[in-house]
Amino acid sequence: MAHKRTIIVTGCSSGIGAFCARALKADGWRVFATVRKEADRASLEADGIETLLMDYTQPETISALAATVRERTGGRIDALFNNGAYGQPGAVEDLSTDVLREQFETNFFGWHELTRQVIPLMRRQGQGRIVNVSSILGLIPYRFRGAYTASKFALEGLTITLRMELQDSGIHVSLIEPGPIDTRFTANALAKIGEHVDLEHSAHAAEYRRQLARLNGTGPVNRHKMGPEAVYDVLKSALNAKNPRPHYVVTLPAKQGVLLKRLLPANLFYRLMRRLD
Repeated sequence: MAHKRTIIVTGCSSGIGAFCARALKADGWRVFATVRKEADRASLEADGIETLLMDYTQPETISALAATVRERTGGRIDALFNNGAYGQPGAVEDLSTDVLREQFETNFFGWHELTRQVIPLMRRQGQGRIVNVSSILGLIPYRFRGAYTASKFALEGLTITLRMELQDSGIHVSLIEPGPIDTRFTANALAKIGEHVDLEHSAHAAEYRRQLARLNGTGPVNRHKMGPEAVYDVLKSALNAKNPRPHYVVTLPAKQGVLLKRLLPANLFYRLMRRLD
Protein backbone atom coordinates (compact mmCIF):
# COMPACT_ATOMS: atom_id res chain seq x y z
CA MET A 1 0.00 0.00 0.00
CA ALA A 2 1.32 3.47 -0.89
CA HIS A 3 2.56 5.49 2.04
CA LYS A 4 0.68 8.56 3.18
CA ARG A 5 2.60 11.62 2.00
CA THR A 6 4.11 13.69 4.80
CA ILE A 7 4.38 17.46 4.99
CA ILE A 8 5.66 20.01 7.50
CA VAL A 9 3.53 23.16 7.63
CA THR A 10 4.83 26.08 9.70
CA GLY A 11 2.97 28.98 11.25
CA CYS A 12 -0.24 27.06 11.97
CA SER A 13 -1.65 28.95 14.95
CA SER A 14 -4.07 30.77 12.63
CA GLY A 15 -4.60 32.05 9.11
CA ILE A 16 -3.01 30.43 6.09
CA GLY A 17 -1.07 27.83 8.04
CA ALA A 18 -4.02 26.64 10.13
CA PHE A 19 -6.32 26.45 7.11
CA CYS A 20 -3.81 24.64 4.93
CA ALA A 21 -2.85 22.15 7.66
CA ARG A 22 -6.49 21.09 8.04
CA ALA A 23 -7.13 21.05 4.30
CA LEU A 24 -4.03 18.95 3.64
CA LYS A 25 -5.09 16.42 6.27
CA ALA A 26 -8.54 16.23 4.69
CA ASP A 27 -6.82 15.59 1.34
CA GLY A 28 -4.93 12.61 2.74
CA TRP A 29 -1.60 14.05 3.83
CA ARG A 30 0.11 13.27 7.12
CA VAL A 31 0.57 16.79 8.43
CA PHE A 32 3.14 17.98 10.95
CA ALA A 33 1.96 21.46 11.93
CA THR A 34 4.14 23.88 13.88
CA VAL A 35 3.16 26.63 16.31
CA ARG A 36 5.26 28.85 18.56
CA LYS A 37 3.06 28.67 21.67
CA GLU A 38 1.86 25.67 23.61
CA ALA A 39 -1.63 27.17 23.87
CA ASP A 40 -2.03 27.01 20.08
CA ARG A 41 -1.58 23.24 19.86
CA ALA A 42 -4.92 22.13 21.26
CA SER A 43 -7.26 23.11 18.42
CA LEU A 44 -5.05 21.48 15.79
CA GLU A 45 -4.55 18.32 17.81
CA ALA A 46 -8.31 18.13 18.36
CA ASP A 47 -8.57 17.78 14.59
CA GLY A 48 -6.08 14.92 14.57
CA ILE A 49 -3.12 16.94 13.33
CA GLU A 50 0.32 16.19 14.77
CA THR A 51 1.42 19.53 16.19
CA LEU A 52 4.92 20.50 17.30
CA LEU A 53 6.48 23.58 18.82
CA MET A 54 8.91 25.46 16.59
CA ASP A 55 10.14 29.05 16.52
CA TYR A 56 12.14 30.21 13.50
CA THR A 57 14.24 32.46 15.75
CA GLN A 58 15.37 29.52 17.91
CA PRO A 59 17.59 27.10 15.94
CA GLU A 60 17.33 24.41 18.61
CA THR A 61 13.56 24.18 18.04
CA ILE A 62 14.12 23.83 14.30
CA SER A 63 16.53 20.94 14.86
CA ALA A 64 14.14 19.33 17.34
CA LEU A 65 11.27 19.58 14.84
CA ALA A 66 13.28 17.99 12.04
CA ALA A 67 14.49 15.21 14.33
CA THR A 68 11.00 14.43 15.61
CA VAL A 69 9.51 14.26 12.13
CA ARG A 70 12.37 12.03 10.94
CA GLU A 71 11.78 9.70 13.87
CA ARG A 72 8.02 9.51 13.42
CA THR A 73 8.17 8.93 9.66
CA GLY A 74 11.20 6.68 9.43
CA GLY A 75 13.15 9.49 7.80
CA ARG A 76 10.67 10.49 5.11
CA ILE A 77 9.50 14.05 4.44
CA ASP A 78 7.70 14.56 1.15
CA ALA A 79 7.04 18.28 1.40
CA LEU A 80 7.85 21.42 3.36
CA PHE A 81 5.51 24.41 3.43
CA ASN A 82 7.35 27.39 4.95
CA ASN A 83 4.65 29.83 5.98
CA GLY A 84 5.17 31.30 9.46
CA ALA A 85 6.07 35.00 9.28
CA TYR A 86 5.07 38.45 10.46
CA GLY A 87 5.20 41.98 9.04
CA GLN A 88 6.98 44.86 10.80
CA PRO A 89 5.43 48.13 9.62
CA GLY A 90 7.27 51.43 9.81
CA ALA A 91 9.27 53.84 7.69
CA VAL A 92 12.79 52.61 6.98
CA GLU A 93 14.32 55.55 8.87
CA ASP A 94 12.22 54.74 11.95
CA LEU A 95 13.31 51.10 12.26
CA SER A 96 16.47 50.23 14.11
CA THR A 97 18.87 47.70 12.64
CA ASP A 98 17.99 45.33 15.48
CA VAL A 99 14.33 45.45 14.44
CA LEU A 100 15.38 44.61 10.88
CA ARG A 101 17.43 41.67 12.16
CA GLU A 102 14.44 40.42 14.12
CA GLN A 103 12.31 40.55 10.98
CA PHE A 104 14.89 38.56 9.00
CA GLU A 105 15.39 35.98 11.76
CA THR A 106 11.72 35.03 11.55
CA ASN A 107 11.00 35.58 7.85
CA PHE A 108 14.27 34.46 6.27
CA PHE A 109 17.08 32.88 8.29
CA GLY A 110 14.84 30.43 10.13
CA TRP A 111 13.27 29.32 6.85
CA HIS A 112 16.73 28.70 5.43
CA GLU A 113 17.75 26.61 8.45
CA LEU A 114 14.66 24.40 8.34
CA THR A 115 14.94 23.97 4.57
CA ARG A 116 18.59 22.88 4.87
CA GLN A 117 17.64 20.23 7.40
CA VAL A 118 14.90 18.82 5.16
CA ILE A 119 16.76 18.74 1.83
CA PRO A 120 19.10 15.80 2.69
CA LEU A 121 16.07 13.60 3.41
CA MET A 122 14.46 14.59 0.13
CA ARG A 123 17.72 13.91 -1.73
CA ARG A 124 17.86 10.37 -0.33
CA GLN A 125 14.24 9.85 -1.44
CA GLY A 126 14.98 11.31 -4.87
CA GLN A 127 11.95 13.57 -4.62
CA GLY A 128 10.29 16.31 -2.60
CA ARG A 129 8.45 19.60 -2.70
CA ILE A 130 9.44 22.86 -1.01
CA VAL A 131 6.88 25.67 -1.12
CA ASN A 132 7.65 29.06 0.42
CA VAL A 133 4.98 31.67 1.09
CA SER A 134 6.41 34.95 -0.05
CA SER A 135 4.20 37.96 -0.78
CA ILE A 136 3.38 40.37 -3.55
CA LEU A 137 5.71 42.58 -1.48
CA GLY A 138 8.49 40.20 -2.44
CA LEU A 139 8.04 41.47 -5.99
CA ILE A 140 6.81 45.03 -5.52
CA PRO A 141 7.93 47.53 -2.86
CA TYR A 142 5.41 49.29 -0.65
CA ARG A 143 5.84 52.33 1.58
CA PHE A 144 6.07 51.75 5.34
CA ARG A 145 6.60 48.01 4.79
CA GLY A 146 10.34 48.19 4.17
CA ALA A 147 11.41 45.53 6.70
CA TYR A 148 8.84 42.99 5.53
CA THR A 149 9.44 43.84 1.86
CA ALA A 150 13.19 43.40 2.28
CA SER A 151 12.75 40.00 3.94
CA LYS A 152 10.48 38.81 1.16
CA PHE A 153 12.72 40.19 -1.63
CA ALA A 154 15.54 38.19 -0.02
CA LEU A 155 13.35 35.09 0.20
CA GLU A 156 12.46 35.38 -3.48
CA GLY A 157 16.12 35.46 -4.52
CA LEU A 158 17.17 32.59 -2.26
CA THR A 159 14.21 30.40 -3.21
CA ILE A 160 14.61 30.76 -6.96
CA THR A 161 18.35 30.13 -6.66
CA LEU A 162 17.56 26.97 -4.67
CA ARG A 163 15.07 25.92 -7.34
CA MET A 164 17.76 26.23 -10.01
CA GLU A 165 20.32 24.29 -7.95
CA LEU A 166 17.88 21.43 -7.27
CA GLN A 167 16.59 21.20 -10.83
CA ASP A 168 17.87 17.66 -11.50
CA SER A 169 17.38 16.29 -7.99
CA GLY A 170 13.66 15.46 -8.11
CA ILE A 171 13.03 18.22 -5.55
CA HIS A 172 10.70 20.95 -6.83
CA VAL A 173 10.72 24.43 -5.29
CA SER A 174 7.97 27.05 -5.67
CA LEU A 175 6.93 30.43 -4.28
CA ILE A 176 3.40 31.56 -3.45
CA GLU A 177 2.99 35.34 -3.60
CA PRO A 178 -0.32 36.41 -2.05
CA GLY A 179 -1.81 39.84 -2.01
CA PRO A 180 -4.32 40.73 0.75
CA ILE A 181 -5.49 37.61 2.63
CA ASP A 182 -7.95 37.63 5.52
CA THR A 183 -5.80 36.47 8.46
CA ARG A 184 -4.45 37.77 11.80
CA PHE A 185 -1.46 39.19 9.95
CA THR A 186 -2.74 42.76 10.23
CA ALA A 187 -3.43 42.47 13.96
CA ASN A 188 0.09 41.17 14.51
CA ALA A 189 1.50 44.05 12.46
CA LEU A 190 -0.37 46.55 14.61
CA ALA A 191 1.27 45.13 17.72
CA LYS A 192 4.72 45.31 16.13
CA ILE A 193 4.43 48.93 15.03
CA GLY A 194 3.45 49.98 18.54
CA GLU A 195 6.34 48.00 19.98
CA HIS A 196 9.13 49.31 17.77
CA VAL A 197 8.18 52.70 16.29
CA ASP A 198 7.98 56.07 18.03
CA LEU A 199 4.81 57.04 16.22
CA GLU A 200 4.25 60.54 17.61
CA HIS A 201 7.81 61.83 17.22
CA SER A 202 8.40 60.50 13.72
CA ALA A 203 8.60 62.76 10.67
CA HIS A 204 5.88 60.44 9.32
CA ALA A 205 3.49 60.85 12.28
CA ALA A 206 0.55 62.07 10.17
CA GLU A 207 0.98 59.24 7.69
CA TYR A 208 1.16 56.70 10.51
CA ARG A 209 -2.19 57.92 11.83
CA ARG A 210 -3.74 57.35 8.43
CA GLN A 211 -2.08 53.94 8.06
CA LEU A 212 -3.17 52.85 11.53
CA ALA A 213 -6.77 53.75 10.76
CA ARG A 214 -6.60 51.35 7.82
CA LEU A 215 -4.89 48.60 9.81
CA ASN A 216 -7.23 48.75 12.81
CA GLY A 217 -10.38 48.62 10.72
CA THR A 218 -11.58 52.21 11.13
CA GLY A 219 -10.42 53.18 7.65
CA PRO A 220 -11.52 51.93 4.20
CA VAL A 221 -12.05 48.16 3.84
CA ASN A 222 -10.02 46.25 1.27
CA ARG A 223 -12.68 44.79 -1.00
CA HIS A 224 -10.18 42.51 -2.76
CA LYS A 225 -9.09 40.58 0.34
CA MET A 226 -9.50 36.81 -0.06
CA GLY A 227 -9.64 33.94 2.40
CA PRO A 228 -6.76 31.48 3.02
CA GLU A 229 -8.49 28.96 0.77
CA ALA A 230 -7.14 31.01 -2.17
CA VAL A 231 -3.62 30.13 -1.05
CA TYR A 232 -4.53 26.48 -0.62
CA ASP A 233 -5.80 26.31 -4.18
CA VAL A 234 -2.35 27.12 -5.56
CA LEU A 235 -0.52 25.15 -2.85
CA LYS A 236 -2.24 22.00 -4.16
CA SER A 237 -0.86 22.74 -7.61
CA ALA A 238 2.65 23.36 -6.27
CA LEU A 239 2.53 20.05 -4.38
CA ASN A 240 0.94 17.89 -7.06
CA ALA A 241 1.78 19.25 -10.51
CA LYS A 242 4.33 17.28 -12.51
CA ASN A 243 6.18 20.51 -13.26
CA PRO A 244 5.11 23.08 -10.65
CA ARG A 245 5.57 26.73 -11.49
CA PRO A 246 8.23 28.86 -9.80
CA HIS A 247 5.69 31.60 -8.96
CA TYR A 248 2.03 31.44 -7.92
CA VAL A 249 0.56 34.94 -7.57
CA VAL A 250 -2.67 35.06 -5.54
CA THR A 251 -5.43 37.76 -5.44
CA LEU A 252 -6.40 40.30 -8.07
CA PRO A 253 -4.36 43.24 -6.64
CA ALA A 254 -1.22 41.08 -6.65
CA LYS A 255 -1.75 40.01 -10.26
CA GLN A 256 -2.45 43.59 -11.31
CA GLY A 257 0.70 44.78 -9.55
CA VAL A 258 2.88 42.23 -11.32
CA LEU A 259 1.39 43.20 -14.69
CA LEU A 260 1.83 46.93 -14.14
CA LYS A 261 5.43 46.49 -13.01
CA ARG A 262 6.12 44.60 -16.23
CA LEU A 263 4.43 47.15 -18.49
CA LEU A 264 5.18 50.56 -16.96
CA PRO A 265 8.45 52.51 -16.88
CA ALA A 266 10.02 52.21 -13.42
CA ASN A 267 9.57 55.86 -12.39
CA LEU A 268 5.91 55.84 -13.38
CA PHE A 269 5.28 52.51 -11.66
CA TYR A 270 6.82 53.64 -8.35
CA ARG A 271 4.86 56.92 -8.42
CA LEU A 272 1.70 54.89 -8.94
CA MET A 273 2.58 52.59 -6.04
CA ARG A 274 3.08 55.60 -3.78
CA ARG A 275 -0.50 56.69 -4.42
CA LEU A 276 -1.94 53.24 -3.68
CA ASP A 277 -1.30 53.28 0.09
